[in-house]
Amino acid sequence: MSTDALSGSLAVERLQRILLPKPGEPRDVRSLYLVEPEANAKRVVASSRTTADIAAGDEVSFETYFNAFPASYWRRWTQLDEVVLRLEFTGAARVDVYRSKIDGSRIAVTGRLAGDPAAPGEWTTVEIPVSLAPFEDGGWIWFDLTCETDVTVHSAGWFSPVAAGEQVHPDGTRHPAPEARVTVGIPTFNRPEDAVAALEALSSDPEVDAVIDAVLMPDQGTRHPADEPGFPAVEKHFGDRLRIFPQGNLGGSGGYSRIMYEALGGPDADPARATDSPFILYMDDDIAIEPDSILRAVAVGRFAKAPMLVGGQMLNLQERSHLHSMGEVVGRHDFMWTSAPHVHYDHDFHAHPLRDRGEHGVNATGEAIDSKDLHRRIDVDYNGWWMCLIPRTVARDIGQPLPLFIKWDDAEYGLRAARAGYPTATWPGIAIWHMAWSDKDDAIDWQAYFHLRNRLVVAALNHEGPVDGIVRSMRKATAKHLLCLEYSTVAIQNEAMKDFLAGPEGLFDILETSLPRINALRKEFPDARVLPSASELPKPTGIPGVPTKDIGGRLAPLKKSVWLAKGLLNNLRPHDRAHHETPQANFAPIEARWFSLSRVDGATVTTADGRGVVYRQRDREKAKELLAESRALQKQVADRFDEMRRRYRDAHPELTSRKRWADVFEQQ
Repeated sequence: MSTDALSGSLAVERLQRILLPKPGEPRDVRSLYLVEPEANAKRVVASSRTTADIAAGDEVSFETYFNAFPASYWRRWTQLDEVVLRLEFTGAARVDVYRSKIDGSRIAVTGRLAGDPAAPGEWTTVEIPVSLAPFEDGGWIWFDLTCETDVTVHSAGWFSPVAAGEQVHPDGTRHPAPEARVTVGIPTFNRPEDAVAALEALSSDPEVDAVIDAVLMPDQGTRHPADEPGFPAVEKHFGDRLRIFPQGNLGGSGGYSRIMYEALGGPDADPARATDSPFILYMDDDIAIEPDSILRAVAVGRFAKAPMLVGGQMLNLQERSHLHSMGEVVGRHDFMWTSAPHVHYDHDFHAHPLRDRGEHGVNATGEAIDSKDLHRRIDVDYNGWWMCLIPRTVARDIGQPLPLFIKWDDAEYGLRAARAGYPTATWPGIAIWHMAWSDKDDAIDWQAYFHLRNRLVVAALNHEGPVDGIVRSMRKATAKHLLCLEYSTVAIQNEAMKDFLAGPEGLFDILETSLPRINALRKEFPDARVLPSASELPKPTGIPGVPTKDIGGRLAPLKKSVWLAKGLLNNLRPHDRAHHETPQANFAPIEARWFSLSRVDGATVTTADGRGVVYRQRDREKAKELLAESRALQKQVADRFDEMRRRYRDAHPELTSRKRWADVFEQQ
């Protein structure tokens, strides 16, 4: 990243490159970079990620996810009050700059014809300053090109008109802007191909490579990146910048904590061991990254008014034009993560681009499609660690991640940072592609233990209100799991409550042992044992009269009340053992609902990834036993929550200290 002022230029430091799609990308992925009208004579030809050939007479808009400028975020969180669009091209074209309002309304800002049609080979530079004043609550800035001749765009980007200035820290002190240097941390567990692919992506762009001081990779598995065919090349490229730390499986929290631990120099902050990068960037190993996202995150970190966490957004690796979420918060009534206000999950930018201002019913997940909300600035509580930039000063100030293995470590860190005066922003246009949650069973498989235990731990540390909402949500979840014959889930959630109530003293002790223990417990239940196919079992006997489709409308609550009564009545009866040998139905994941499963004694349910089935079997006595244990534990959580608040808060400094983590890492 160049931080040198261009001679005689309004553009001082680049904030965001204009990017072109990679060769061969399908139309839906191209829509993240370009809007090409159907009337165009030819598709835009990208000879590089930053160079484009556009035919005479064609129009191209950059009102897209990766190329529009998220002005409201820059206005809210950074020192800038103006941004400069800079383009360098040959040919003649009209450049029109637009902005949007919070409701998606398009407003023309300025435009000009640039270049000489009589001298199409002449190099033209266009710089257009745009004020950030009208972007208090939302809005983007973008530009369109209308080509009078064949045009080659050689480079384009959004720039600052000034150098990055001092930052004000929470204690009121002022510090020079941090340098554009970053330590990248990627924990990996038995994904050697993905880990090497991530290293290849980091090394693929010279400008990205230039800002990377070090790549730290805790290797927690039995299959190692070093054994992959592509590893020698990336090892040679990075040289001593690449450091791999073999360790046991400590989960994501243990991997990310090791990264921070090493970046800060271990327990004694040894400068010979530490990196000195101003920023630490967390990335998952199973992602695909748009490399410019790293430069953009660092630019935000440098220009931020105060040190802050800068989060990348998550696009769907299986449907690459789909955005998982614009941002998330923790609900204060039930202390559960959820979408921030005005956020809709799984937005498809190909079907509904930024210029789409319509409302289009609901998407596949049942969320309303309202494209106007993409123009709002979304404020968040935390960002997932699939990609998150953490200033070094924040890591030094607030400590290490909690020893939670997986789940809630990122949310807790964001909440902790906010309490210390360091906000988090989930930044549009900074993104990775990650496997969608819809392809996982993490709400009911082994991860359900960590979901609940760690939610309770983080609630004890942060929740100030009554615990009633948390307990009610647990009771509702338990009832639903039992009606859905998910007995293994209830069993491990009971273990989660036990481990929470045991207190913070044992968190480090069970960091490596919780997962094997939970997996062993799950094997006792048929709903946790995956079969290759339902065809291995006898043909289903059928379920006449049992509803299999959800309903809406005014009468839905009444009908569902009847369904619930029938489901509860069925669960009070002894089960028919014959249906533990021959299923009554084969359900796809979208059909495996409480109102269906509560009416059967045995049915197969396909796993979320479609690779197998589980045979769920109703067992009245087992359900009764699990329910009684769950109710007793939930009562303990409610009765002892104030005690647990005190104990976890008292232990928090030690749980997040480098010296305590050293007891784990130095033994690896």
